[in-house]
Formats: sequence, C-alpha cells, structure tokens
Amino acid sequence: MVNQLTDNKDCLAPNEVAHGFSENVMPQKAGYRKSKMFVLAIAAGAFIAYGAQVSLTVMTGTAENLSWGLAKLIGAMVFATGLMMVVLTGAELFTGNVMMMFSVIEKKISWFKLFRSWTIVYIGNFVGSIILAALVFYSGASHNDHDALGVMAITTAYGKVTLSFLEAFTRGILCNWLVCLAVWMATSSRRVIGKIFAIFFPIMTFVASGYEHSVANMFFIPNGILMKSIPSVVAASGLSVEQLAQLSWKGFFVHNLIPVTLGNITGALVFVVLLFWMAYLRDDKKQEEEK
Repeated sequence: MVNQLTDNKDCLAPNEVAHGFSENVMPQKAGYRKSKMFVLAIAAGAFIAYGAQVSLTVMTGTAENLSWGLAKLIGAMVFATGLMMVVLTGAELFTGNVMMMFSVIEKKISWFKLFRSWTIVYIGNFVGSIILAALVFYSGASHNDHDALGVMAITTAYGKVTLSFLEAFTRGILCNWLVCLAVWMATSSRRVIGKIFAIFFPIMTFVASGYEHSVANMFFIPNGILMKSIPSVVAASGLSVEQLAQLSWKGFFVHNLIPVTLGNITGALVFVVLLFWMAYLRDDKKQEEEK
C-alpha cells in the first residue's frame, strides 16, 4: 500500500489568502476571454436573484405571525444561498470582483484589465438579474398567497428607491464590506462545508441588517417595477399613485443603483482591500526587502 502525505490543514492563513487573491485568483479572472466572463456574470446575476426571490417568499406573511426582526432573519438566512451558488460554481460577481484592486496595487494586472472586467461583469450581472425577474414575473409567482408575494416585492422595491443618496451609499459600504469578507473566508476554506458556513454568516448579517447590494437590487427593483402592471397587486399594496410613480427605471438607477454601486466599491476597497493589503501584502514585501 502506497503511503500518501495528507494535508490536514482545513484553511489557509489570512496572508496566504491575500497573496492568493493578488497573485493568482484575480489575475486569472482578469485574463478570462470576454465571452467566458460575460456568461459567468449572467449566471452570478441569476444566482443572486434566486436568493433574493426566495428571501421575498419566506418573508411573505412572516412578520404578521412573528416579529419584524425574526422575519428579516429568516429572509436573510435563505438569501445566502445566492452567494453560495456563485462561489461554488465559479460565477463572476461584480461586488466580489472589486477585490481585483489587490492585484492592481501589487501591479499584477493593469487598470485597463480591471475596468474591462468590472464593466463586463456588471453588465452580465444585470442581464442575469433581469432574466430571472422576467421569468419570475411570467411564472405568476406574484399571485402566491393571494398576491401577498407580489405585494412584498413591490413594497420592498419602493423602500429601496426612496432611500436618500447618503443612506443608499452607506448601506452599500456596509453591505460589500461583509460580502467581500464572506468571499475572503470562503476562499480560505479547503472544504465545501467550510465555504458554505463562511458565506452564510456574513451574508445573513448584511441582509438582516438591511444593507444594500447592487446586484441583488438589479433583481429586487425591476421585480417591483414589473409588479406595477398587475392591478390586484397594486391595489393590495396600498401604495398611492404618487408613491408608485417613484418606483420607476429612473428611480432605480438614480436613487438606488448608482449610490449603492459606489458604496459597494468603497466598502470593498477601503475596508477589505486596503485594510488587508496594509496588514499582509505590504508588510510581507517589507520583510522580504529587509532580508
């Protein structure tokens, strides 16, 4: 019987993760051909949308029987499924790809490749989210529980487009700080179960806390806009004509997607990339130079 050396180390050390992102993971992603990058981004947009849709579903009617906080917790727990599918299938998600800045700082990839990747993945995420929103709409799922699911969708979307710029921006920061930590910790684990748990808790935290994720909102808000075309859902929602007017494509882009995207970039760049670059990559480089 041949003796085999087994590495029993379940996870990578933080500095190993930082070097892995900078030297291998992100340069490899940035080097994908455009078609591959776009297809994987469509998949990621759809996966996050699946998480958003199931979150809406389980929260429907829950607050009437439990407390508001418990309803949010239950919705947050199932939402994490979306990022699990993204990470375990290798799909491309814009909010996680902000961490390509590790490689830019270390001069492993160019600014051109960074913005090329961000642009293709962002558009692909949007396409995937819209595809799922359309499929959910035409499936008639909004009529579940006597239109209650449709009401949850439309009121959730309305709440997002009525945030102030500062509220949307800061919630975007808080969200992607946690999302990138989830990706970081999942990357550190060598086991599937470890990756799942690493994703679950940070994502549950951001969703239950009401923070804003740009790609999730590419589903939540268009989904709510589609609900406006269903008279029974509109009537049951209790929203006035003036309120419904705010739930529009212009409101989606101007009052939510732009500030949330800027917040997502800021949260990842400042509180994950720069923080861990200073803690690990910069210090490791200094130690090498001193030798």
